[in-house]
Parts: sequence; C-alpha cells; structure tokens
Amino acid sequence: VQLQASGGGLVQAGGSLELSCAASGSIFSIDAIGWYRQVPGGQREFVALIDWASTTNSEGSTKYADSVKGRFTISRDNAKNTVYLQMNRLKPEDTAVYYCVADSALGPVVYGGHRGYWGQGTQVTVSS
Repeated sequence: VQLQASGGGLVQAGGSLELSCAASGSIFSIDAIGWYRQVPGGQREFVALIDWASTTNSEGSTKYADSVKGRFTISRDNAKNTVYLQMNRLKPEDTAVYYCVADSALGPVVYGGHRGYWGQGTQVTVSS
C-alpha cells in the first residue's frame, strides 16, 4: 500500500484546510485510514480514523482525538481511494506535520501494535 498525503499549508488561526490521503496498491487489504500529527521533538499523536471497508455504514465509522472533536471531520471516497481531513477553526496548537496511515495486515507494525503503512507527512502551520 502506498499513501500520498497533500493539502498542507499556512493558515491563520480560525481558518480551514483540507488534507487528502490517496491510497494505491493493495487497497483490498486496508481496514482503516487515519491521521496522526507530530511536532518537532514530539511523538506522533492520534488525530482521527475512519474505517475503510464497511458495507453497513456507507460513510464509515469514525474516531477523533478529543482535541479536534467538533473542529475536524474525516471522510472517505472509496471510488477515489482517498480519505480527507477537513480541519476547521484551526488553532496555533494544531501546527504539526500530519501523516496518514493505513491499517493493513500486510504491513509492518506502525503504531500500537497495528500493522500498516505510513504516508509521507504534510506540514500544517497555523499562525496566531
């Protein structure tokens, strides 16, 4: 599985950005796709997750970190093999490199015992 993240940039506090994560390769093996973020010197922290292959919920089940609930929305477009992270009401503390990650049994252990693949990061900078 290969992941291509895009959409980062510089925005003022209160503004919005949308990140995209396009998946390719062994799409059939993906169970979920999520976003993590990392600041210099810090560990990657969970942001949001959406299941990928659910047939009972066409929009996918989602999870969010408490710090982004109500401001960020994760969604998927299975036809485009893409997951989106809509980020609204951005704060300076949201500044980080954002990474998408795909849960896949085919991959190495990537976080918390989960197997999958990381995409490259995309920088999000929120100015005060």
